[in-house]
Amino acid sequence: MADSPSSPYLVLARKYRPNSFSSLIGQDAMVQTLRNAFRAERIPHAFILTGIRGVGKTTTARILARAVNYEDATGRHPTLDLDVEGIHCRAIIEGRHVGVVEMDAASNTGISDIREITDSVKYGPVSAPYKVYIIDEVHMLSTAAFNGLLKTLEEPPPYVKFIFATTEIRKVPVTILSRCMRFDLRRVPPETMTAHLEDILGREKIGFEPEALSMIVRAGEGSVRDNQSLLDQAISHGDGQVTAATVKAMLGLGDRARTIDLFEQLMRGDIGGALTLMRELYDAGADPQTLLADLCDFTHLVTRIKVTPAAADDVSLTPDERARGRELAQKLAMRALSRTWQILFKGFDEVAQAGNALQAAEMVLVRLAYAADLPSPDELI
Repeated sequence: MADSPSSPYLVLARKYRPNSFSSLIGQDAMVQTLRNAFRAERIPHAFILTGIRGVGKTTTARILARAVNYEDATGRHPTLDLDVEGIHCRAIIEGRHVGVVEMDAASNTGISDIREITDSVKYGPVSAPYKVYIIDEVHMLSTAAFNGLLKTLEEPPPYVKFIFATTEIRKVPVTILSRCMRFDLRRVPPETMTAHLEDILGREKIGFEPEALSMIVRAGEGSVRDNQSLLDQAISHGDGQVTAATVKAMLGLGDRARTIDLFEQLMRGDIGGALTLMRELYDAGADPQTLLADLCDFTHLVTRIKVTPAAADDVSLTPDERARGRELAQKLAMRALSRTWQILFKGFDEVAQAGNALQAAEMVLVRLAYAADLPSPDELI
């Protein structure tokens, strides 16, 4: 039965978007700094939030707007403890509060757009304690727009707060950066992300396999939104169950254990076995370029374990990667690993540009297997 018009389906990234600092994950250092600033009543007039896509920049900006405008029955007092909704909180969360202006700099890049803000700054807030201006993707503003913002940003009225968000902090002029308190939002670590996805699946009452979550967490690269979007996709693919098989098919991944088999055959110089296995993985739906990327990942993992044995304890690794990675790290010389990485790295671009990706990938494997058979300079001497 279709969803009723009154309750349209919300993707997980929107349904589980945090609206308080207690539900924001992976940014403990930033929250602690803000908590100290609020406690000491040293709240800056301008913030700039930077980080990769999907780590919570715009979400943090909206929560900050709630925090500075917090007002309850006891009066106005900015706070980071937002578990109990204040007078203005619901309107700010729903994006309809007159005192919180959100602008997307990607589609409003000119001086005229900024002039609207600088003109409206002269007028005090209507109901909330502060007027808050949130400018998303601020690096997209033109030079003239940045210049138009400078004076207001340096000496704003006491009732105004600016919150900027950007993925490209280097494109923001130093004159703007020097007027803001900067927060770098970090990639969310695998163990935190895994716990977050398990929590979502528990609330949605959906079964899952731990290996499937490991694959999603790895593909999401520390971005909460990417992980939630991939999880949404995996639920749809698996018809309500998140299984390793469906995630492999969805992401075009070869089986991790078989990728390690392929790596071992190449390191032994078994080119016949490697090409046969490559063809089997391809027939099962694995993408040649993704297979080379997986081999690159595993080469990097073995090298890391060789240098830092504790790297094998990463929670996002499968049991195969952990055990066999340790074993191979002990067997293979650093020179062989470095040579393997260089051949795979160059081969990845060749496969991307080739008309027939499978043929190009097979030629990379041939080169790799023969290089693995070559004696080292020490052995030649």
